[in-house]
Amino acid sequence: MAFDFKKEYKEFYLPKNQPGLVTVPPMQFLAVRGEGDPNRVGGAYQRAIGLLYGVAFTIKMSKLGDHRIAGYFDFVVPPLEGFWWQDGVDGIDYAHKERFQWLSVIRLPGFVTRADFQWAVAEAERKKKTDFSPVEFLRLEEGLCVQCLHLGPFDDEPATVERMHEYALQQGYVPDFSETRLHHEIYLSDARRVAPEKWKTVIRHPIRKG
Repeated sequence: MAFDFKKEYKEFYLPKNQPGLVTVPPMQFLAVRGEGDPNRVGGAYQRAIGLLYGVAFTIKMSKLGDHRIAGYFDFVVPPLEGFWWQDGVDGIDYAHKERFQWLSVIRLPGFVTRADFQWAVAEAERKKKTDFSPVEFLRLEEGLCVQCLHLGPFDDEPATVERMHEYALQQGYVPDFSETRLHHEIYLSDARRVAPEKWKTVIRHPIRKG
């Protein structure tokens, strides 16, 4: 995996399909915020994904242009990730996707500065004639979490989440959701090309000592 978190990849992006504890360090991301059902064809969530990848690949391909990013090395664009919440709900109510608030993200290499990000947004707009202003430069530290690799459709996630919370409780921890500590998913499969029963999704929940 030719990326700056190569040594971290197995721990943070390829967990086992059994729950485990992890302390996630500060990371930086491209991010787009929105709300509503992510499955709506042509909806805000699908548009957000296009914006994220547009900026991510502009950064990756900067090596072919005149803009030089200090410390740049070639990297594989990381998988899409998402933070999800619903007002008034502790965790996620999967039966009401229309109530979703979401933060869709792609992780950035550590060498990317805010100035590099701003250049990439302007460059993507220039080339694609599209408004990329919804894309943010986000730094985030998740801290202590329980995580697990979920296999199968998103609607089957509650069973995996229940196992995660049971495991955390056995280890002396309880969920610790807040405005900044959220249900987190990392999408390791391309849902357009892989059958739902084979989808691989990392689920990560914040926890604290009980």
